Amino acid sequence: MSLENTLNERSQGQCELCSSQNGLAPYLVPASSQDDADAHVLLCDKCLSEIEQPEDVNHWRCLNDSMWSQVPAVQVLAWRQLKRLSGEVWARDLLDMLYLDDATLKWAEAGISDDDNEPTLDSNGTALTEGDSVTLIKDLDVKGAGFTAKRGTLVKDIRLTNNPKHIEGKVNGVQIVLVAAFLKKA
Repeated sequence: MSLENTLNERSQGQCELCSSQNGLAPYLVPASSQDDADAHVLLCDKCLSEIEQPEDVNHWRCLNDSMWSQVPAVQVLAWRQLKRLSGEVWARDLLDMLYLDDATLKWAEAGISDDDNEPTLDSNGTALTEGDSVTLIKDLDVKGAGFTAKRGTLVKDIRLTNNPKHIEGKVNGVQIVLVAAFLKKA
């Protein structure tokens, strides 16, 4: 039986991430130790086009279902996509729920490049981590919220985004995205 036939049978003719039936093609999950059907997933053209650089963030909400697949290759791809989208609250929540056995987690982590792990730095070049407190170093107009975040404002319990130049935090009770270059670690 061919690889594509095996994958079609396993996935019942649907994308193994989003369940679409359009433009299905095999995809070799990077960093696999094998090159058989267990290292491949069947993906639609939409998932294939966005697997490395997700643009339609809402498309990936399908991972809520597919992350529970019993197929390790599907679990690895779901974990990697959720990791790439960890700037989104819903993706972080799903990533927190997702359990991978040790071997599958090792495979998933092996496929994440060092570029994805670029640190978020404040204005002084100090690395910021999840949960840190920061202080604004200049007044910032908050678009859409109708207020100015004043210099010296303390932002507690920050969250990192998938963009190393930005963080999320609450200012005046409003969750906003802040540019890390305008912050210093408190």
